[in-house]
Amino acid sequence: MTPARPAMPTQPAQPIRIANCSGFYGDLLSAPREMVDGGPIDVLTGDYLAELTMMILWKARQKNPEAGYARTFLVQLEQVLGRCLDRGIKIVTNAGGLNPAGLADEVAKLAAGLGLQPKVAHISGDDLLGRLPDLLASGIGLAHMDTGQPLADAGLQPVSANAYLGGWGIAEALGAGADVVVCPRVTDASLVVGPAAWWHGWARTDWDQLAGAVVAGHVIECGPQACGGNYPFLDEITDRRYPGFPIAEVAADGSSVITKHNGTGGLVSPGTVTAQLLYEIDSPRYAGPDVVAHFDSVELAEIAPDRVRISGTRGTPPPPTLKVALNYLGGYRNTMTLVLTGLDIEEKAAWATGELFSLLGGRDQFGVVDVRLLRFDRPDAAASEQATAHLRITVEDPDRERVGRSFSDATMALALGGYAGFHTTTPPTAASAYGVFWPALVPAGVVEQVVVLPDGSRRVVPHTRAAADGVPEEELTAAVAAPPGPPSGGPTVRVPLGRVVGARSGDKGGNANVGLWTRRAEAFGWLREALTVERFRNLLPEAADLEVRRYELANLHALNFVVVGLLGAGVGASTRPDPQAKGLGEYLRSRDIDVPAALLGTDAGSR
Repeated sequence: MTPARPAMPTQPAQPIRIANCSGFYGDLLSAPREMVDGGPIDVLTGDYLAELTMMILWKARQKNPEAGYARTFLVQLEQVLGRCLDRGIKIVTNAGGLNPAGLADEVAKLAAGLGLQPKVAHISGDDLLGRLPDLLASGIGLAHMDTGQPLADAGLQPVSANAYLGGWGIAEALGAGADVVVCPRVTDASLVVGPAAWWHGWARTDWDQLAGAVVAGHVIECGPQACGGNYPFLDEITDRRYPGFPIAEVAADGSSVITKHNGTGGLVSPGTVTAQLLYEIDSPRYAGPDVVAHFDSVELAEIAPDRVRISGTRGTPPPPTLKVALNYLGGYRNTMTLVLTGLDIEEKAAWATGELFSLLGGRDQFGVVDVRLLRFDRPDAAASEQATAHLRITVEDPDRERVGRSFSDATMALALGGYAGFHTTTPPTAASAYGVFWPALVPAGVVEQVVVLPDGSRRVVPHTRAAADGVPEEELTAAVAAPPGPPSGGPTVRVPLGRVVGARSGDKGGNANVGLWTRRAEAFGWLREALTVERFRNLLPEAADLEVRRYELANLHALNFVVVGLLGAGVGASTRPDPQAKGLGEYLRSRDIDVPAALLGTDAGSR
């Protein structure tokens, strides 16, 4: 029998140590064990959900109605559940996905098989799919957040619709003694906000404390990205073993220290934390269901090796709405990649494209045709692979058969009747279904968050009401003056932007964000003046005809750019080779720009 433990910690004044062991569905399987065995922690969290993941879980549920959750969580839980119970470590995860009750049942079964008796709670109420007709009939338009188009006008049939819940349901479950809390679609940061609010006994109006927890949650939600993973300044990562996973030590005032276990790889520094703060954000006014966290108020300080303190975060009441992630089946698609070698690359590509669609009966046979010539070739290449380019052809259509093997087999007909050197990167493939993400808002009051406690009882957890009398936003953050850059008129050197600037990029539905920051104050003074929206468009030709939003975060020596519509209808539907815009920041860093010679000291490195 597992001994009973108090619902509240015995020393609530101490910071709560929250460790994250998963940044996505498919992350390192051994991470939970490493986090539990690597040092003292109070809560183990795991983030498994992304916008694309909800569609993946829906597909799994079509094959098995009892599925719909992240199955790898059970594999990981089996490795650590006993030790977590022995040490009083709480487990909080959003692996419940579309079926949190189902996962909670599986956790109980797994525990019983191990001879353990954890108290398991789960949360529900996010699933709005069955309620969509009533919501639309009541006048809630579920308009697309970027395009403004009402859902009803689009003529779509969503297959999933989940509101982003906050952290108070988690706090309620922990307060009732739960050892494991299984969540559905909560915000990523809620996995930290809920435990921190429970531990410290915060009130719903402790805006600054809650905002600080949101920031800490945003930093650790993507696992090793906060510890040197995907970090652009390679010279700083001297320990290039697989990075450790992050820990947020959240204090009673909402400040936190980001760290990792001793002896693990990677690095925790102001730079790695800055990179993650800029990841997949829009405005510095970061709205959530429990609080609006103002990222332009955050202060970072390195207090010891691999320990970065986050403080000063200001918060205001949340908006009266909740974000809803809807997904619908967009159709079917297929991609074949033809390899072109040596001379006359563009002529060969044009011939192959024309020949293929002639065999298929024309481009208009398909709903969408996307043809991209990707140039990797160079003249007089030293190896054959350095003389190749890829012709990537994607077709989409509501008809699975039209874009199935009939399409991919047709490409193989070019093998003996097309351009010289024909070959492909893959054999012919079948069509696959793709989903489209539709972000919308609903009044918070129409969503009922319910916590099913370990004893089977149910508690409705109300949402925090938006307040009209909060602190005026102009008083929240004293304007952080951008430091001056080097004197104008001095000599410049044309170098890649990345010799002075770091970047972290990602997806937000159909939009892409690129956060750019400098390691030195004077470099930010230059960046702030030099990188206008117009200059950004010049560096990123794909954005030439798209809306670009630019935000300044002088406190982080950073700019954030949001490119609206770069990813089309979202990750699942994007035909870009980099559908999640993960490489977009590194592409921008590779672009040449005139930089004051005075800045090309320790920041510049070699070309």
